[in-house]
Amino acid sequence: MCQVSVNIPNEVLYDTHMSPSDAAAFARQMVALGYYTQNNVSIGHCAKIAGISEEDFILFLGRHGVGIFDHMTEEELLRDIANA
Repeated sequence: MCQVSVNIPNEVLYDTHMSPSDAAAFARQMVALGYYTQNNVSIGHCAKIAGISEEDFILFLGRHGVGIFDHMTEEELLRDIANA
């Protein structure tokens, strides 16, 4: 697994009232959102990146206006339905 480090200025933490662990969680979730919307990475992999369950990641997507079917082709959707 790859690990990435992000430097967040203390002023940003102060302005956003985030602890370092809150900022780390926020960064993981935003990276996962980007991978899902920009690179078509699966919900399962993105949930792992975000450090939350798949169900919570789906709810997270909804809070950010992203539908889970927005990035699927008709063929992918029909295959998923057939496998359900």
